[in-house]
Amino acid sequence: MELRVLRYFLTVAQEESFSRAAEKLHLSQPTLSRQLKDLEDEFGKQLLIREPRRILLTEDGLLLRRRAEEILSLVDKTTGELLRNEEISGDIRIGAGESIHFGQIMAVAQRLRQKHPGLRFHIVTGDGSTTMTRLDRGLIDFGFVYGKLDPAKYQELPLPVHDRWVLLLRREDELTQKEAIRAEDLWQRPLLFSRQTLSTSTHGDELRNWLQKPLEQLEISGSYTLIYNAALMVKEGMGYALSFDELINTQGSPLCTRPLEPPIWAEPAIVWKKNQIFSKASQAFLEALQEKFTP
Repeated sequence: MELRVLRYFLTVAQEESFSRAAEKLHLSQPTLSRQLKDLEDEFGKQLLIREPRRILLTEDGLLLRRRAEEILSLVDKTTGELLRNEEISGDIRIGAGESIHFGQIMAVAQRLRQKHPGLRFHIVTGDGSTTMTRLDRGLIDFGFVYGKLDPAKYQELPLPVHDRWVLLLRREDELTQKEAIRAEDLWQRPLLFSRQTLSTSTHGDELRNWLQKPLEQLEISGSYTLIYNAALMVKEGMGYALSFDELINTQGSPLCTRPLEPPIWAEPAIVWKKNQIFSKASQAFLEALQEKFTP
């Protein structure tokens, strides 16, 4: 399987059309069709469903698309690192969840860019599980995550900040009459949790312990990955969202927040794979982070 043909396949998958993909790749349509037929013959599997107006992917085709995106991303990343000059330049990829404290990471990034303008930072937003998967596959250099990690696989730089858990609710709700929310206030109400809190990961342990009941005994009306979407769900009356504070600007909106009692906090860290070989750009960024946050 050649990388060139893999790019052909990915372009067809993205365009859902041989003609549009051929135009984008500067190939004739028969040539492109023949290359992908040869790819199917190589695997002995049908990858594409050729409908009159649209190209669809089979289950095997969907798997190959996911792997092709990962492979070609790594190829492009590696090529960029090998072709860089002696100046510190290049791409730094960071996976991160939502937190007001991520701004401190970006402040370090900007100071480093002022010294080395050739640096480019790419932020990939996602929950902790998605971020760690991307880190394991080499698609990002660092993760901004919460929870305990396997010290045999990862190194981490704890950050001297805390995120406070709050309840996001509608201003008209009767719970707004309370200065703080206790666990028993929520036991009979529809709740919205982050997808990661509902998983078996350690992120969210503090919240699950605070609730004093197993999640199975609560009314879970939905889940979210990004708090903006959770805010829309709350606004429509789908439930109460448990999230970090200060992620949503509720001023002038029909929403508000209330702190939890007793308060609970989450501590983020910058993480990377153990024994990871960094580019000069990533190494410079790590050293800048360590200088800023190491006690």
